[in-house]
Parts: sequence; C-alpha cells; structure tokens
Amino acid sequence: MNEERYAYRVRQTLNFGLKDIPPAASRRLEAARHLALARQKQAAPQLVTAGTGVLSLRTGVYTPYFKQALAVIALLLGMWISFYWHSVQYVTELEDVDSALLTDDLPPDAFLDNDFFEWLKDDSSEE
Repeated sequence: MNEERYAYRVRQTLNFGLKDIPPAASRRLEAARHLALARQKQAAPQLVTAGTGVLSLRTGVYTPYFKQALAVIALLLGMWISFYWHSVQYVTELEDVDSALLTDDLPPDAFLDNDFFEWLKDDSSEE
C-alpha cells in the first residue's frame, strides 16, 4: 500500500513539472517511455520445467496455481489410497468366506443345487 502511495506522489510531482519541459525533451521522454513499455511486455513471468520434472518458477506470480495443483494431486492420491485400502479389505473378506466354505464338510457342488437351498429354507423356518 505504501508503494502505491509513493508511486502516486512521484507521478503527481512529475506531472506538475511537465509544463516546464521543452518540446524536444518531451518527445525524447515519450520515446523512452514507449521503449520501456515494450521491454516490460517481453519480461512476462513464465513457467520453466527443470530437468528433474519439478516445476520451477521465475517469479512468484504462478505460486497460487502451483499450490492448488499440488493440493489437487494430494487429494487424488488420498482418494486412490482409500480406494486401494477398501478393495484390499473387500478381497480379504471374500477370501475368508471362500476358505470357510472350502473347509466345510459340505461339498461345493451342494451350494449349486437348487433343492439344497429349498431344504435350507424349510429347515430354517421350523426353528
């Protein structure tokens, strides 16, 4: 905020003394101003990728975007880890059920028989 105030005061002082400058000097100052503005447009900040694959920044202008991208990557990584963890737990539960069925005295073909399911329903309704 102080820089803006200082720039405003400098501009006001320069504008006040503008009428005392001779026309030839005014034209040279205008040419220098246009040259300075042309050079300023070329010095725009740009992202540059380093050899390690990490983004390096020439200026801090794109830092918020870099932080947002990093946050999105962290969120996606967390979601992937969560999905992986839950899928591993699901497969482990299925393995437990399958191993319990395979170690039972009943042969696996009995579970494929429709009459067996009818017998189970009738047997469980009596209790």
